[in-house]
Amino acid sequence: MAAKTSGKRKYGAKSQEKVERAMREMKQGKLRSGRSGKKVTGRKQAIAIGLSEAREAGGKVPRAKSRPAGRKATTRKTKAKKR
Repeated sequence: MAAKTSGKRKYGAKSQEKVERAMREMKQGKLRSGRSGKKVTGRKQAIAIGLSEAREAGGKVPRAKSRPAGRKATTRKTKAKKR
């Protein structure tokens, strides 16, 4: 038997608009990341930017998943440098 799902939408219309805009800009090569200003080429990164903008605009978007408490953000970078 299939699991029962609620009829509520997880994402609102505003989030769809923001993600569509971000994807379009990424495909045109105009989408830039926040702090560094580098060109965004990844699909997942473009979606993340669109959802982030939708959150700021007050759209209905689920909370962003945070890192596990025990992990540091720099562990992968430091291991790569040591080699």
